[in-house]
Amino acid sequence: MELHCLIRKKTAILMQLFFKIDIYQGSYGAIFLILFETETKPMLCRELTHPQSIAIIGGSNNLHKPGGKILQNLLEGSFRGELYVVNPKEEIVQGVKSYHEMSALPQTDLAILAIAARFCPETVETLVREKGTRGFIILSAGFGEESKEGKAMEQHIATLVDGVGGSLIGPNCIGVINQNYQGVFTSPIPKLDPAGCDFISGSGATAVFIMEAGIPDGLTFSSVYSVGNSAQTGTEDVLQHLDDTFDPETSSRVILLYMETIDKPDLILKHASSLIKKGCRIAAIKSGTTDAGSRAASSHTGALASPDAAVDALFRKAGIVRCHSREELVTVASVFQHRELKGKRIAIITHAGGPAVMLTDVLSGGGLEIPRIENPKASELLEQLYPGSSVANPIDILATGTAEQLGLVIDYCEQDFDEIDGMVVIFGTPGLFKVNDAYRILDEKMKTCVKPIFPVLPSIVNASEEIGEFLSFGRINFPDEVRLGRAICRIYHSRIHTGAETMDVDQAEAAEVLVDEKKIRQIIEKVAGYRSNGLDADGNSVEGYLSPETVQELLDAAGIPRAPEAVVGKKVDAVLRAEEMGFPVVMKVVGPVHKSDVGGVVLNVDSLARVSEEFERMIAIEDTRAVMIQPMLSGMELFAGAKREDKFGHLILCGLGGIFVEAIKDLSSGLAPLVHQEAATMIRDLQSYPIIKGLRGKEGIDEKAFADILVRLSQLVKTAPEISEMDLNPLLGTKEGVLAVDARIRLEP
Repeated sequence: MELHCLIRKKTAILMQLFFKIDIYQGSYGAIFLILFETETKPMLCRELTHPQSIAIIGGSNNLHKPGGKILQNLLEGSFRGELYVVNPKEEIVQGVKSYHEMSALPQTDLAILAIAARFCPETVETLVREKGTRGFIILSAGFGEESKEGKAMEQHIATLVDGVGGSLIGPNCIGVINQNYQGVFTSPIPKLDPAGCDFISGSGATAVFIMEAGIPDGLTFSSVYSVGNSAQTGTEDVLQHLDDTFDPETSSRVILLYMETIDKPDLILKHASSLIKKGCRIAAIKSGTTDAGSRAASSHTGALASPDAAVDALFRKAGIVRCHSREELVTVASVFQHRELKGKRIAIITHAGGPAVMLTDVLSGGGLEIPRIENPKASELLEQLYPGSSVANPIDILATGTAEQLGLVIDYCEQDFDEIDGMVVIFGTPGLFKVNDAYRILDEKMKTCVKPIFPVLPSIVNASEEIGEFLSFGRINFPDEVRLGRAICRIYHSRIHTGAETMDVDQAEAAEVLVDEKKIRQIIEKVAGYRSNGLDADGNSVEGYLSPETVQELLDAAGIPRAPEAVVGKKVDAVLRAEEMGFPVVMKVVGPVHKSDVGGVVLNVDSLARVSEEFERMIAIEDTRAVMIQPMLSGMELFAGAKREDKFGHLILCGLGGIFVEAIKDLSSGLAPLVHQEAATMIRDLQSYPIIKGLRGKEGIDEKAFADILVRLSQLVKTAPEISEMDLNPLLGTKEGVLAVDARIRLEP
């Protein structure tokens, strides 16, 4: 951190020096900068996050213009520093003095630009050169989202801001909201609370819609960053800032992300996992998940993996809860603002049967439990409720149930019912009487109970006044029990099924190295030498795929157990090697990508005559250059593979193998490198896991051996990043172990 700050400071001094001696000329003049190899931007500068002065360039009296609305929000908000306006046509703008020219503007920490894009480069140049400005928010559109010229403009501006060690948000954004100032041109402005959500969005409109969805139900915010085109500062950079500046006493513990692109997945992984270790909870939407433009893949892994699978794997590894809609993100965020649910056993407390049944269906279907309460104390509780009530779970206190009875049921669930980990309270009204007393008791119990209580107050019309009072206590309402149930299930599965409760993400980098890294590099570099002329070590053109002999070497160097095999090009050699191995054997063509599609796999070859006959047939198959012979083995067919994803690194996949890998497409994925816990979780997350474990008297496989292969595979591709696609299909699994029977490896630069 100190090194980063020092480099930024030196860069800023050099930039100022260039300004003074007029080396830098004009908004598109020559730029003479000393370039540092080290990344120079560790976090957002103070002038952006805690400005003492703000200038609105293009401030207006017209509140229907961005320059007018943002000034109004600043005036009505929490900012207490100096406000300046630059507008050549006005003397006073909303009570603030207006400067006609930039030259007359006082020194200012932060500049918010609400002017046409073409004027922004020269304006930024003047601000960094003459006004000491280091914080910039550019609201204007017309940059990289429109044209190459616009992209060049925003990159030029980013270079200017970098040169003084400053921070730029935008362009093409709605601005920034934090505890110090409300620099956005939109509404509504959310209730600001240090314990509210930190929200980072790549889309300004989506940020507004998400706030609009959450504010009416009581969701609060600590900060909102709309990064727009991310010319200098993207979602990942703001996340890093939240991590670098995290204070356990004052920082928010809930972070929301909306991303349309992920440019720096390594930063997402590093800083999200770091924040989660510090006690934060993170939920994110990543849109733009289709891969319509991807090339046709030539392997099972390449065909089945996708950039979206890489996003899923990244979020799981970091501990981020992935959401797929604004509504879901808001609901998950609202759950995060309550005490954490430590188990999966829920008590539903209600006076309305229908909503309780629907919630029971959602929670049970999502893997949580609504346990029947058979505690000895249950009878004691039932005696204190009206006749006809039920404490079996859902706990129904009837429509006539009182606020006191509601509080009593909560106390029993908290203190006496050990079979309960959390509570959902569903309490509405038909409009015949007020329910303030029930909501006040609910608020009091939420303050004192250790077990989380999630309030479902569905009467948003009949009890609007009472719900308003409840929200004024700093509470959040879940008006729909099904939405709440789905959010609880998503959080539960994100935590439990990824092992995020106990996994240390850094373990993956520090894990014991199981592969022979030196040997792997020797093999790859030997192949790369032959690749310079497009041929493999045998002098054959294989369009990126390694020869079977090289694949065997790599598997052995990685410690991945494999079936013995021989690759032969002559019939006499086929006969000799088959006899050495013992019958029956398996024969496979070498060359065609999908062997079974061309009749290139024959099982149970049980005689020398049959070997001779099949060799002659198979060697004549188009693209075949050799035949592989292996002993005939038995076991459950499994699949493991790896695919390099741009920016993300290697995606590791597993599932059932053979024809099932494409027929049922039941796959789990993870990002390399993996630790054993992640690999074991990938296996358990398969829908076909009961088959792998052993089903209806059929023996399962050695799961530890399967997980070990996934870990070794992940270490292999980390050591040899040239591997673009890799299939181990099938692997044969038994109780005694797992062996690779067939493997394909493709290299790309």
